[in-house]
Amino acid sequence: MAPRANWKGYIKVGELSCPVALYTAASTSDRVSFHIVNRETGHRVHRQMVDADTGQEVESEDIVKGYEVSSGEYVFLEPDEIKAAVPQSDKTLELDTFIACGDVDTTFLDKPYYLAPADKASAEAFALIRKGLQEKNVAALAQTVLFRRLRTLLIRPSEDGLIAATLNYDYEVRPAKEIFSDIKTFEIEGEMLDLAKHIIDTKRGEFDPTKFDDRYEEALAELIRAKIEGRKIKKKPAPEPKKVSSLLDALRQSAGGTGGKDKPAPKKTARKSASAKKSVSRKTAAPQKKAG
Repeated sequence: MAPRANWKGYIKVGELSCPVALYTAASTSDRVSFHIVNRETGHRVHRQMVDADTGQEVESEDIVKGYEVSSGEYVFLEPDEIKAAVPQSDKTLELDTFIACGDVDTTFLDKPYYLAPADKASAEAFALIRKGLQEKNVAALAQTVLFRRLRTLLIRPSEDGLIAATLNYDYEVRPAKEIFSDIKTFEIEGEMLDLAKHIIDTKRGEFDPTKFDDRYEEALAELIRAKIEGRKIKKKPAPEPKKVSSLLDALRQSAGGTGGKDKPAPKKTARKSASAKKSVSRKTAAPQKKAG
């Protein structure tokens, strides 16, 4: 089944435009998920909206959004009022600002999406826009209404199409000085700096997401399988921290105690993909419902 677009509109550069579709690039649907269940009956438990003071259940038609102006006093906002206040979308992503790809502050990146031609007829114009961005090694900024909110998107080329990432607004990103202002400044030089650079050099690699291990998901999948099969999982002992007398000593141990001699990189073993493990967990977890 072809993926369903989250949004359809137009991408525009000057007088050039073409229909495009926006697709979710990252999803959590393959993660191990749980239901909340009554331990005694085995029945699922549903959440209810309850009045905080009376303890009485509140019907959906009596629930309204409220903004607290003072303690216990609220301004009510009706759904129609909120809808009317949302900016109207013209379904257009107008690329009016271009920035070098290296100038992108990743702190502001929110969610990634794939941007593709909406139909075969628009593929050539789309390819021209993508190639132009790629040749100039730039990304574009554009705004449109997504999911009832005006969003700024960073659009950059990839080998197959365009990647569009929603951006956080400036007020949503905490200033770095709030966190880093109290960090003491140190003069790092000599053997300590040489060892640190050596360790980095010996551990250089390439960005390969297939090598990322979601050990939490793998552990959950194994725990579920063990429960179904009636097995007990042995608790793994926590690794004992190595004792070091100083920062320099820690660096020397990390470098293999050679102080600069290269050590052969350990061979990486292939692991099952997280998605495969999740698939196994869902298949093996199915009998749990029957047994319950």
